[in-house]
Amino acid sequence: MTDVRRIRITIEGIVQGVGFRPFVFRLAERHGITGWVKNTTAGVVMEAEGDAPRLDSFVADLEGEAPPLAVIASVVTGEISPKGDTAFTILDSEGSTGPVRVAPDGDVCPDCLRELFDPADRRYRYPFITCTNCGPRYSLITAIPYDRPNTTMAPFPLCAACRAEYEDPRDRRFHAQPLACPACGPRLRLVDADDRELPGDPVETARALLSEGKILAVKGVGGYHLAADALNDAAVRELRRRKARDEKPFALMAPDLAAVRIFALSDAVEERLLAGPEHPIVLLRKRPDNPVSPLVAPSNGYFGTMLPYAPLHHLLLRDRFTGLVMTSGNLSDEPIAYRDAEARERLAAIADFFLVHDREIHTRADDSVIRVFRGNPLFLRRSRGYVPREVRLPVEVPGVLAVGAELKGTVCLARGDRAVMSQHIGDLKNAATFASLAETTAHLQGLLEITPAVVAHDLHPDYLSTAFAEGFGELRRVAVQHHHAHLASCMAENGLDGQVIGVIFDGTGYGTDGTVWGGEFLVGGYDGCRRAGHFRQVPLPGGDAAVKEPFRMALAHLHDAFGAGLFDLPLPWLGEIDGGERKLYLQMLERRINSPLTSSCGRLFDAVAALMGLRGRVSYEGQAAMELEALAEGSGTMFAYPFAIVRRTGVAEIDFRLMVRALVEDLVAGRPGAEMARGFHNTIALAAADLCSEIRALDGLDRVVLSGGVFQNKLLTEGVVQALSDGGFHVYTHRLVPPNDGGLALGQAVVAGYAARKGE
Repeated sequence: MTDVRRIRITIEGIVQGVGFRPFVFRLAERHGITGWVKNTTAGVVMEAEGDAPRLDSFVADLEGEAPPLAVIASVVTGEISPKGDTAFTILDSEGSTGPVRVAPDGDVCPDCLRELFDPADRRYRYPFITCTNCGPRYSLITAIPYDRPNTTMAPFPLCAACRAEYEDPRDRRFHAQPLACPACGPRLRLVDADDRELPGDPVETARALLSEGKILAVKGVGGYHLAADALNDAAVRELRRRKARDEKPFALMAPDLAAVRIFALSDAVEERLLAGPEHPIVLLRKRPDNPVSPLVAPSNGYFGTMLPYAPLHHLLLRDRFTGLVMTSGNLSDEPIAYRDAEARERLAAIADFFLVHDREIHTRADDSVIRVFRGNPLFLRRSRGYVPREVRLPVEVPGVLAVGAELKGTVCLARGDRAVMSQHIGDLKNAATFASLAETTAHLQGLLEITPAVVAHDLHPDYLSTAFAEGFGELRRVAVQHHHAHLASCMAENGLDGQVIGVIFDGTGYGTDGTVWGGEFLVGGYDGCRRAGHFRQVPLPGGDAAVKEPFRMALAHLHDAFGAGLFDLPLPWLGEIDGGERKLYLQMLERRINSPLTSSCGRLFDAVAALMGLRGRVSYEGQAAMELEALAEGSGTMFAYPFAIVRRTGVAEIDFRLMVRALVEDLVAGRPGAEMARGFHNTIALAAADLCSEIRALDGLDRVVLSGGVFQNKLLTEGVVQALSDGGFHVYTHRLVPPNDGGLALGQAVVAGYAARKGE
């Protein structure tokens, strides 16, 4: 007879509130294992007993068949003495005093989706169908522990049929807190802006209205979307007009992967991301001659595409639409609307009708946005589906709250070797986003039970996030320089410690010398860094006005390269600037009137886009650089423009004046724009690699981290990574948090926590 063994297993990660205990119970029954399982402060703990082959198979399947929403961080096993149990049981949970891990919101699992469209099922076409393997989590939890009374499902008592499922460990709806059915759960309504309900089936009427070209506000998982038929030019044009969104791309939702392939090109990695339980928006290259309205993503080579992740989305799209525009339900610069009264007030001038329900959204969460880089996800926005997953830190820190900077606001709470980033909050430029910052911070602190001892913020004194940090008067505040935080963020998510070279390319960051940084080469780690190099500084004519009017940056770089004779250059767009304006701009540049110095890489991209006549003014952040990248993708040329690296008081400077002069010569000569755009990208990559080589010669460092919003540019990032790799460097990029300011709070938290731990 085979010897009986007993092992104790502790599993950490997101393993509570995702059906892990009933999964273990069913797995144990299948393998003939006895023992028990329970939730504890350490995670899920179990004791399993059986003969060796059965026990080995059971342990292997724990990870291999884990529930879709589970994220296993560690599995620790140990041999103990057999006890002779005769069954496997689920024990009551221990009190929660340790770290809490809440699952993100998930999509609809295949089992629920099959039931949703099964006429014989009691949840047929029910928009809130769910089970322990799928559905909302983070957006509806109000407090811990994660039990139904602590969710927005509390007002919906379970009927007898649902209660039986909820209490049966063999049922996949065992302890599914969002569980409901048409008899006991939330209800869908279709109303006008005055909350008057329309007759008939809400879904079928909504589908008909969308087919007619109407615009609907649809209440989803983390907030409201504005929906329109993506193939209807008139509907998309009207949505742009009402939302005052001239050119920024809209997101698309397609019913399935087959529909996606009609309008976009996708590879296996992109499709795996689209269909995963997180269901993010994935940037996909447009298919030529696709049927989608060109107004969905004008002057852009990509569609931001996602699949349905809520039952309601499936009901709206199935067998009716190739794609729907599903853009965030908000006004410009405001957070996504998620409360019903707020949505009706803010979206009444945009939406013709509202498809709503009475399940409250407790925590707003925008859709996550990803593009694929070298087979890995590159986050542009990390939000629904991924928050509040942890990032494991390579160093331990005391309780820290980090509040980010100004753009793409997020907060981060860290303690020990764990950090949790919040969902995307938005650009902190008004009272609405400031209030959302406060709400998000308070909610996350409550869920994670982290009381910070330190609050970290950007060095810039005028950011709203800095003012927010100052409101924690009793806490020690640590100001972290913007680009140091970027460096630390990339180091932390890659598990690095010690010293590295940081290549940090972005648009704006407050430097330690009071100027605007953005093309930076840093040397250091969590305990500090120094500026080893940067792009040559030029004036920023008009300050923030130059961000919205890239032609100003083109003037700055032309003036730097050609002096006061810049207006004599034979460039057509210069001729559109009249004499009075020319005089004004020259005065600004020569006398530095309202023109702070900047080394910004993002503004250099803007300058080249404007210089080439692509985009003199933008209607959304990054537009000029995105169009320059799209143009460059049309050429495979490998040439690069000239540049120089000079040293000033020990700090290296990359001087691009030679490049600007060569670009002007190519423009006058009529060189194809795609070649020039690609040559520019090649130049930045080559210059970055050359300067890193100089730094290595001085400091002996061969690890390079790449961070900053400019590294959302796939073409540039590929060029920089390749050039550095060819030069023998170990290169690290972002995969878990965005390279833009949406990942900044992680770096702030580690830098501040590291300093606090050392008592600095």
